[in-house]
Amino acid sequence: MYVEKFGLTEKINTGTIVLMKIVADTNTFLAVTLYEPERDEIIRLTLGHDLVAPDILPFEIGNALSAMLKRRRLEPDKLLPVWDATQQIPVDLRSIDIREALKIASQFNIYAYDAYFLVCAISLHSPLITLDRRMNEVAKSLGVNIMEVI
Repeated sequence: MYVEKFGLTEKINTGTIVLMKIVADTNTFLAVTLYEPERDEIIRLTLGHDLVAPDILPFEIGNALSAMLKRRRLEPDKLLPVWDATQQIPVDLRSIDIREALKIASQFNIYAYDAYFLVCAISLHSPLITLDRRMNEVAKSLGVNIMEVI
């Protein structure tokens, strides 16, 4: 069977692969669409699996792109094409318990936005993929499995 994801076609043996839901942080979507060095590893780790994220993902992507534009890390003519590319990545957007996220944010002194992804992973019993070291540390403390991007 062949699977198409992020413009790559890869053959997978469905007899040996277990499909799962993976909670993907905003930075992984940006790394893939901006062709960051971690891109290929993110694709390899998620290929054939279902991506899930809190329903705030599109807003967080938009905010990150505008911040990159403001810091001149993204050219104005690339803004909309990158946005469009992020929207082509299939992802199941889920509502989360903001109260629980705020408890985690307070307990670990992290942003609520990061806690939303952690709550999503906890509620789905799914692994998390992120490029954020601190978020990985907190996830491990909470018993969330991490998909390490090397």
